[in-house]
Amino acid sequence: MHDLTYGDVERAAARIDGRTRPVTVAPAGSGAGGSRGRVWLALEFLQHTGSFKARGAWNFLAAHREAGTLPGAGVTIASGGNAGLACAWAAQQQGLPATVFLPASAPQVKVARLRGYGADVRLAGTEYAEALAACEEFTRTTGALASHAYDHPLIAAGAGTLLDEIRARVPGLDTVVVAVGGGGLFAGVATAARQHGIRTVAVEPAGSRALHAALEAGRVVDVTVDSVAADALGARRVSETALTAARRPGVTSVLVPDEAITGARTALWDEHRIVVEPAGSTALAALMPGGPYVPEPGETVAVILCGANTDPSDLVHDT
Repeated sequence: MHDLTYGDVERAAARIDGRTRPVTVAPAGSGAGGSRGRVWLALEFLQHTGSFKARGAWNFLAAHREAGTLPGAGVTIASGGNAGLACAWAAQQQGLPATVFLPASAPQVKVARLRGYGADVRLAGTEYAEALAACEEFTRTTGALASHAYDHPLIAAGAGTLLDEIRARVPGLDTVVVAVGGGGLFAGVATAARQHGIRTVAVEPAGSRALHAALEAGRVVDVTVDSVAADALGARRVSETALTAARRPGVTSVLVPDEAITGARTALWDEHRIVVEPAGSTALAALMPGGPYVPEPGETVAVILCGANTDPSDLVHDT
């Protein structure tokens, strides 16, 4: 296992410079911990493809290009979600073929968007596991470079570049709050935060607690997944890299119920006219009234809103 370092994040930052959108921050107001601390929202959902994953996808391909290990068959991934979109986007931008495997049940809107990024979309089976098996077979037979949604040091390091951008915009940052699925974003952000003495709060849905369960068991374990945010935070197991990062000083792991995630998502719309997917509001749910993380008086906190690939129709209450 590769132990992720701050040097990995710095190298990723150099590769993605000018290729990804620098993060924008905005004050949260008094609704989410703001009455005690100074809470900022990191609007990473404004990133290319609508999520932070564009950072890791670009870093992954650029690093392989540097090393001369990009095959003519291009890159492949099994993912109809944010990782697949980011992989297809980065490949298109770098002039590489991308083959994305999805279960046949995948929504047509995702298929269309992937094709819009130039991807060769292959439908295989009815579940993600079958699409993954088809992707693995494609890798074996064609020599295509296999990417991963989160469990790769280049992917995690790319995601970690977000922390230094937030630091540059939020002077005196004490704490960063981040949602956890498979752990790529968390591992990268926590590694960079530790370098600067910044605390990290890892937030998971109570019904999708791969990191929390791994910390309790002392090893990576499989969990059942049942959460409103499972489409993006539904990893059955967290990466070893994320577990290593979570065991270090300065990291706190908390759980939030689905009702808090939905409430935070609605509050972002009602108070800021910000539309995010449930995974994008999961970090903020930890700071909502009654949530598990309460900033200390004067504490400066940044909450990462990580993605916005969602149907906003259920958020619009007024006409």
